[in-house]
Amino acid sequence: MTASARARAGARRAVRRVFALLVAACACAAAAGEGSAAGQKVVPPPAGVLYHGVYPGGVTGQEDDLTPADVQAYEAAVGKKAAWIYFSHNWFASHAFPQATAAWIRDRGSVPYIRLMLRSASDHTKVKKEKEFLLRRIIKGKLDADLRAWADAARDFGSPLLVEYGTECNGCWFPWSARWNGRARRGYGDPAETDGAERFRDAWRHIVTVMREQGADNVTWVWHVNWADGPEKKWNRLERYYPGDDVVDWVAISAYGPQNPMDKWVDAFVDEIDDAYGRVQSVAPGKPVIIAEFGCSDGNPKVAPEEWAAPALDAFFAQRWPAVIGFSWWNERWENDNHPEHDTTMRMQDIPELAALFLQELAAHASQVQVDPIFGS
Repeated sequence: MTASARARAGARRAVRRVFALLVAACACAAAAGEGSAAGQKVVPPPAGVLYHGVYPGGVTGQEDDLTPADVQAYEAAVGKKAAWIYFSHNWFASHAFPQATAAWIRDRGSVPYIRLMLRSASDHTKVKKEKEFLLRRIIKGKLDADLRAWADAARDFGSPLLVEYGTECNGCWFPWSARWNGRARRGYGDPAETDGAERFRDAWRHIVTVMREQGADNVTWVWHVNWADGPEKKWNRLERYYPGDDVVDWVAISAYGPQNPMDKWVDAFVDEIDDAYGRVQSVAPGKPVIIAEFGCSDGNPKVAPEEWAAPALDAFFAQRWPAVIGFSWWNERWENDNHPEHDTTMRMQDIPELAALFLQELAAHASQVQVDPIFGS
């Protein structure tokens, strides 16, 4: 081999070594990225920017049978991708982590936002008959084995999740409400506290503690209240339900207009959030706030859904509530009785004027709409 040939061969070997080192470095970086993602959470968007999410609706009204087609229909109507997809995990159906639904949501580039619904039925008229998922059973650890298994699966899911327990805790339509767990009685714990809300706080803290002990550090915990207390009693004030800064990452609010064509009342969205925002800020200052649910039914003579929603979008983009970092429309329809004209629909696909409003406003404020979730530690 000539000197020039040896030089060329040496150069080729050097190139191969550099290429091998680059491949190894990329592999290590990828492995490190995967490992860090497992411990990351969803973080707020930049100041002045809002996450756009949705509950896309389903088939049965159980809030757990949504499909990619439901999401696609909503997104096509409003012209924007959803950063999170909201849905219920009903423990009357299964205690196991909803792997399949969470996986397809992640695969399409959104974050699964899971309502952890520890209840025996979805029928709100049966809440007072709850036996299995009573707050006192949660506090005593009776559900710990299933909660730990759920946490293990959430951890192993390997990417960020939004999770809430105790949806609209200050509303008596769910079994974790103080109304069904002691109301204003005193005697459970701190004699200065009413039993119902104190039990809720302890149950919340127990659930989060158990999940964190299993290493489910990819979960952002969302404390979710209704904009108004139902009933409006001192023992049911939303402030009483706050479980503590150390176990809450974000705060969520629900606010609705008429929920069916027969409702006789109309609360303006801005008035609702003006009232609730100050209250949640008083107990959770500094916590990011989302409007996890807002919606208004078509067919009510008192207000059209696009008329009700327009001031909401205006207020969001004007940053009327500085701590608000996102919103999600409740895109569902359901039957109320045997009369089709009484059916509720809040679906963009069914209400062209509402879809046109969202399409226009989300496009006009595109720089303020965060459609891809942001992860961090």
